Amino acid sequence: MKLLKIITIYICCFFVWDVSAQTETCACCSENHKAFDFWIGTWEVTDSVGQVVGTNRIEKLQDNCVLQENWVGSSGSTGISTNFFNFQTQQWEQLWVDNQGTYLKLKGNRKGNQMILSSDVFTHSDGNEYLNRITWTLNGDGTVRQLWEIVQDGEVVNVAFDGLYTKVKK
Repeated sequence: MKLLKIITIYICCFFVWDVSAQTETCACCSENHKAFDFWIGTWEVTDSVGQVVGTNRIEKLQDNCVLQENWVGSSGSTGISTNFFNFQTQQWEQLWVDNQGTYLKLKGNRKGNQMILSSDVFTHSDGNEYLNRITWTLNGDGTVRQLWEIVQDGEVVNVAFDGLYTKVKK
């Protein structure tokens, strides 16, 4: 009888331990970590006149801690970005690198239906200071607009990219 009690206690303790192990909180499942989830998917990307300029696959990795972008342009360009919510700065950060050697570091946050990320100010070869600002807007129909603007003294001086993301049907 004593052995039966010990076995019962052991089974109960194992069950409680197993349930508590399964209910651990996800380190990257906060609302802040979900703020860019609207960009997840496989997309066809068109420019402002409707011409296909590439495809992009955005996936969530590392136990929901990272969004990885995988770009393939119609012209043969490719690139990836790693996007994550930084606990310390309370901002989203992106590092973009492509097959042309271009890289871009951005940071910012979601405001309403938009994720707005900007670079630090940099000095261009013309001697002027600029920053890159990229805004992803979740549209009511599920498409996403990505607008990359070059900004000088708070004013947009150039649009580097204006693309519309439409999900690819599976």
